[in-house]
Amino acid sequence: MGRVTAPNQVIPVPPADLPSTLGALRAAGHQYRTVKQELRDNLLARMRSGDTRFPGIVGYDDSVLPEVERALLAGHDMVLLGERGQGKTRLIRSLGALLDEWTPVIPGSVLNEHPMHPLTPASRAQVAEAGDDQPVGWLHRSMRYGEKLATPDTSVGDLIGDVDPIRIAQGRTLGDPETIHFGLVPRTNRGIFAVNELPDLAERIQVALLNVLEERDIQVRGYQLRLPLDLLLVASANPEDYTNRGRIITPLKDRFGAEIRTHYPVDLDLELALIRQEADLVADVPEHVLEVLARFARAVRESPSVDPRSGVSARFAIAAAETVAGAALRRAGLLAAIGDQEGRPEAAVARVGDAVSVTSTLRGKVEFESGEEGREIEILAHLLRTATAETFRAHLSGLDLSGFTALVGDGAAIETGELVGAAELLRQVGTVPGLAKVLDRLGLGDAPTPEEAAAAVEFVLEGLHLTRRLGKDVTDSGRTVYGGRG
Repeated sequence: MGRVTAPNQVIPVPPADLPSTLGALRAAGHQYRTVKQELRDNLLARMRSGDTRFPGIVGYDDSVLPEVERALLAGHDMVLLGERGQGKTRLIRSLGALLDEWTPVIPGSVLNEHPMHPLTPASRAQVAEAGDDQPVGWLHRSMRYGEKLATPDTSVGDLIGDVDPIRIAQGRTLGDPETIHFGLVPRTNRGIFAVNELPDLAERIQVALLNVLEERDIQVRGYQLRLPLDLLLVASANPEDYTNRGRIITPLKDRFGAEIRTHYPVDLDLELALIRQEADLVADVPEHVLEVLARFARAVRESPSVDPRSGVSARFAIAAAETVAGAALRRAGLLAAIGDQEGRPEAAVARVGDAVSVTSTLRGKVEFESGEEGREIEILAHLLRTATAETFRAHLSGLDLSGFTALVGDGAAIETGELVGAAELLRQVGTVPGLAKVLDRLGLGDAPTPEEAAAAVEFVLEGLHLTRRLGKDVTDSGRTVYGGRG
């Protein structure tokens, strides 16, 4: 079982000036360190220099990351415990950046053996015979991370290894390490190995990890191999799994040095920062629309109608932002033939009305309480309206918006919706007192595009409706009509 790489993954090429023999490696002053010593030294170096220790990790600076750092400095294997979508896997993968960029290995060694610290009898004999002329290869840190999603069909052979019958047939003895087809864990020797969703691993398979964590050796088919594996073992788990699907056996939990609890973003700014960082937006989504979605995700997470044990993943808000951007791009595509007086095509800019689509497309990401069956979309729609009203009050509270309510006096109405272009909406509104202040409050500047101005106008109209100052109706064709009193 060779090393598996992604089809488009580029394996880095080591610099030409790195030592190519054991003698040159010693002459360069290289010192052998274990993986945990390496992680400790590099973490301390980043702390002293002020460099970012865990790039891309949002919301954990004052809670989870200090605990992770203490565990790494102490040399502890760890379990990250938390509900789905809390960035556990992202955090685990970021640990690889703390390894040395290049590390020396014995060329061809399945176990990534260090030339100064060979493990197998064959490698020890090879190094003893070659001496300072022993060739040295170099392994990039990107190749020193291994990961396994725990699934019910995972076997001891997958993780630890199995006897290779072909090698036995070739005349090797059962006690010879050369007869072993090593699994994922020993193949990640001198690196970091992660087991995602550890409780899903069958208990009899978890037993196979006991020696790896404590005695640092492995057993295959009753043969105990004294191979002092050098690795950091990290696992992730969801608390719900302990009762619904499985559990981490007590002896294995005891062998992990640290159990670290993760969490969702603790405040709105962190939720927004996470969406901005992770969402792949195909259209412009104004800040106030992103804030509506961030508040929406937090409201869903806190709703008594939603099962708190399963959690509401951060991917919910990210997918919501991407869906809203997709809705804006769809409108721009459908209205491509419609422009302003100069023939300007519609640009893809999201509006708050585009968020309505997420209540149906994303309901599968939420686990509701059993008594709410059949009301899922209704619950999500209510929470979205609440999030929109909160965002409206947060940004536009105290502004004189009478100019907008005056637009629908004497039976007049304003139509907007999925297929209403910015030019059409702005023609209905005309020059409205207070729009400049609204644009300023929403951070859209002094010279917004027509699409940005339309997004602001629709947000005000929806906010006035939700605060019972404006009526609203949805036509059979899908258009939204604002008019009259709420």
